[in-house]
Amino acid sequence: MTIASTTPAPILRDVTLRDGLQLTGKMLGTERKVAIVRALLAAGIQEIELGSMARPDLVPPMANTLEVAEQLTDTERAACWIWVATPRQVERAIAAGITNIQYCLSVSDAHNQANIGRDTETSMAAFPAALELVRAAGGRIQLCLATSFTCPFDGEIAPDRVLTLARDSRAIDADDIVLCDTLGQAIPSQVATLTEAAAATNPDRRVIFHGHDTWGLGVANSLAAAESGASVLDGALGGLGGCPFAPGASGNTSSEDLLFATRPEWLTPSTFADLVELSESITSELGETPRSKAAQGARSKAEVFPWVIGGNAESASA
Repeated sequence: MTIASTTPAPILRDVTLRDGLQLTGKMLGTERKVAIVRALLAAGIQEIELGSMARPDLVPPMANTLEVAEQLTDTERAACWIWVATPRQVERAIAAGITNIQYCLSVSDAHNQANIGRDTETSMAAFPAALELVRAAGGRIQLCLATSFTCPFDGEIAPDRVLTLARDSRAIDADDIVLCDTLGQAIPSQVATLTEAAAATNPDRRVIFHGHDTWGLGVANSLAAAESGASVLDGALGGLGGCPFAPGASGNTSSEDLLFATRPEWLTPSTFADLVELSESITSELGETPRSKAAQGARSKAEVFPWVIGGNAESASA
């Protein structure tokens, strides 16, 4: 499955610094995170998930998110998103200079209770207050729907339940809607069908697909989403990530794999090599096993292939 030649390559939003770090046993310091943001932007990544407002006692790697935001320039912050679950968290993010807000709730009540401590309806009822705060700050807001396909507690999620939330009048004016395969258990046909239906709920907002590679379908699902109306795909360097409140979830779809598959115009073998090396340095620091197949390929001995690091210096076609 490939993106049709007439379809623009989807934007990659790199989520290494939020979803990618949630389950790591080691922490990254503020200065290191700032350096990673700048390296990603320098390479050509247009959007970054900077971190979350989750309680640091529950998700320790997120403890310095606001400190990172405060050290970035206005231009850098404009490319960054912060995960929130309440209007109060929106206020704190805006005070730190981040006005791109990812307001998250779970389609499954059971997961919303485990992840956020309230039922789905309570989270949705608070969305208008979050929207008002973001609009007053001149920012953007996303409605992020975790467990859009399956839940670790409730099993398979009915598509109609997802679409009911997508069509909810309280959140229909969100700038984006994010469909999350939180456990990585969806298959491409499911992703394509739900993405197309979600895109139809409000043609003026972007659809973002957030996939995990638990069952090896992260890239396939992401490409299916892109072909069905998603203009942004989430990925994490090295395939890092997982949800601490979703037993069975493994790493995100790898940013390297998504970039190699979609070949945005800005991606060259040289910039790809820079991202592979950044990914390798992060996973090494954290003591994590890198999961990107494309990064492994870039270290292969097929030196005549221009995407192999140290191989043919000629540019590959984007």
